[in-house]
Amino acid sequence: MKTYKAKRKGLINYLLIGAVLLPIAIFFLDKDTFTKNPFILLPLLSPLALIVWIYFDTVYKIEKNQLIYRSGFLRGRIEIPKIKEIVIGKTMWSGIKPAMTTKGLIIKFNNYDEVYIAPENNDELIADLLKLNPGIKIAE
Repeated sequence: MKTYKAKRKGLINYLLIGAVLLPIAIFFLDKDTFTKNPFILLPLLSPLALIVWIYFDTVYKIEKNQLIYRSGFLRGRIEIPKIKEIVIGKTMWSGIKPAMTTKGLIIKFNNYDEVYIAPENNDELIADLLKLNPGIKIAE
């Protein structure tokens, strides 16, 4: 089993910083309300928990002839022999996207299925997939 870390650049970093700073700023603006009723912070902390979960849980693995992706609540497995094409450096704006940045990989498999992933090193993941399925078409 080989694990590939996800790229963490761009918008996700700003969302994480904003989600951390917003509850702190609101707390310091009106301390009395929050000391009397601290449960008011829950609606502000819920998005923070989701963003932190996605930020630290996004990972890709190759295990038992399968590409496994995980990003928060998005989880799935792709049979490597069923992968038909990998598009490099493009960004998929809709569909299944367990990634946090742009310029990743669009994995096309089965007849019409696509998943967008963004590992730290695209070339390393592609090389390992090609070892298991040399018939994968690479497009840029």
